[in-house]
Amino acid sequence: MDDIWKLFQETNRLFQESKEKSEKDFEETRRIMRENRAETERMFQETERRFQETDREFKEVAQGFKETERVVKEVSRQIGQLGSRWGEFVEGLIAPACIDMFTKRGIPVDEVYPRIRKKLGGQHMEIDLLVANTVAAVLVEVKSNLKVEDVRNHLERLSQFKSFFPRYADCTIYGAVAGIVIDADADLFAMNKGLFVIAQSGETVDIANDPNFVPRTW
Repeated sequence: MDDIWKLFQETNRLFQESKEKSEKDFEETRRIMRENRAETERMFQETERRFQETDREFKEVAQGFKETERVVKEVSRQIGQLGSRWGEFVEGLIAPACIDMFTKRGIPVDEVYPRIRKKLGGQHMEIDLLVANTVAAVLVEVKSNLKVEDVRNHLERLSQFKSFFPRYADCTIYGAVAGIVIDADADLFAMNKGLFVIAQSGETVDIANDPNFVPRTW
């Protein structure tokens, strides 16, 4: 019996120790879970705060982009207006001299029409200055800075002119290009293609071609 009692006591002791250890482990686990939960909540709150801060920064950046876009549009509009006014100024400088310049070159013109526009089907044509009478017309392309590409475009315009303006079908058509600044080779290219070149001459403008120049006609 003593052995059985001792075995019972030992078993009971081990059970109590196991129970105490289990309770201690359980409490430790609960403590860790509480700490982890608190840390998780803290991290969640920090993440939420950062999301809100990032969202605010994105909104500020978006607002900045909108303001930049507005400024760019306004500047582009002003530049466009300035370019248009500058073009009108250049045309206004050249137009008064056209009749005298071309008459001296043997082309009997007596009228100047600025900004002539015409639509034909899905195409359109615009002539900066049309210097004309009943038998001849000169199409003048005016640029603040004349480039070779401008000359090419004007040659294309000249080839299509009578299709757009059939009332000039029986007229002799001449071409001219004008520029306050003329790129290198643009003037020679135009002259070689049979066009008059109008350039600055002192405080006014004049035809830069040689007096013996023979213009191309359309």
